[in-house]
Amino acid sequence: MTGDLSRARWFKSSYSETSGSCVEVAFLDSGMVGVRDSKNPSGPALVFASDAWDSFTACANARKFHHRNS
Repeated sequence: MTGDLSRARWFKSSYSETSGSCVEVAFLDSGMVGVRDSKNPSGPALVFASDAWDSFTACANARKFHHRNS
């Protein structure tokens, strides 16, 4: 999926560390959601449909993801 990131307003969670090692999110005019690495703001960004982002954040908030060792 694509989205216009030229006017994106990126933000980090209030729980983020001050070191800048975080994920930044932008709600785009197109209704899409951009996600990028705060350490590399000029690097690539992922763009998701808003319903996919909503599903992801709902699962994360419900702690439905489990860490597995490789």
